[in-house]
Amino acid sequence: MVDVKGRWAFITGAARGIGRGAALFMAQRGCNLILQGRTAEHCEKTFSEVRALGVKAHAVGAEFSDISQVQAMLSEIDALGVPVDIVLNNAGIQVAYRTEYLNTPASDYEESFKINTIAPMMIVYHFLPKMAERGFGRIVNTTSGIRLEPEQAGYSASKAALDKVTMDLASKYNGTDICINITDPGWCRTDLGGPHAPNAPESSLPGVVVGAFIDDRRSGRNFAAGAFHGLNLEEAVARAEADFPVYTGSIGL
Repeated sequence: MVDVKGRWAFITGAARGIGRGAALFMAQRGCNLILQGRTAEHCEKTFSEVRALGVKAHAVGAEFSDISQVQAMLSEIDALGVPVDIVLNNAGIQVAYRTEYLNTPASDYEESFKINTIAPMMIVYHFLPKMAERGFGRIVNTTSGIRLEPEQAGYSASKAALDKVTMDLASKYNGTDICINITDPGWCRTDLGGPHAPNAPESSLPGVVVGAFIDDRRSGRNFAAGAFHGLNLEEAVARAEADFPVYTGSIGL
């Protein structure tokens, strides 16, 4: 199992919900953090909490619907001069629930793809070359298990696209110490999931972060968080490495 103490992780959507939970989990294990929110100020609570756990931290802001802000944020992170070994791409948006789904506007797709697909992949492409130089990296992109709901077409399509590009890219790194995987936190009671979701945000742990701790040089897996709920980290890593097959492209996710 990877020891993250002293390493640096970049966590998007860290101001609240599952991203905040992931940040606290990583900080409790000594991982230094770069926290992203729509503005750096949105991360103040999480920033204070992780600093209180004794790790180093920085907060950055970017609105992911504006790729120029994403690029500026990445330049700001580069200027920190720290090696980002772990990327947890948690930020996302569910733009609308369209009961009249045949009237779904094009803007639902445009906004969803910018935030849920394009921005996280620009982040991945940015950090991968540096990870390759150091010979180590962990990338976990957050997906969704949503199926058969045309009412949420923009959201589900953007997450399906993220699955595809992540898994295709992962195939290039399988067998190396740069592990690229996806995770599905399940339907949780967050600002995105809404108050009627069946699962507490805490149920997503350790599943949403287990991809940062695996040490078997395998990429291209979907770590469904529900499969790890109630396990300690060591048990979760063992299950992740033993029970989750690498995606080969022969079947749908």
